[in-house]
Amino acid sequence: MKELIEYIARNLVDAPDEVHVDEIPEGHEIVLELRVAPADLGKVIGRQGRTARALRTLLAATAGRKQARAVLEILE
Repeated sequence: MKELIEYIARNLVDAPDEVHVDEIPEGHEIVLELRVAPADLGKVIGRQGRTARALRTLLAATAGRKQARAVLEILE
């Protein structure tokens, strides 16, 4: 799951070297923290949050196949 989010984010932004994804297990769920360069934050979030929502949908589908629950947090 971490690799999926990292791959997609690296292909969306202008500074792919500054993309970092941390995976934090919390009970029955996995929290993925996505960090990008401040200039690329808008590209990851998208208009009205559409790109972020799409990332979360893909993450939920991937986690569902593994019988898990995952949450994506986009940090500044």
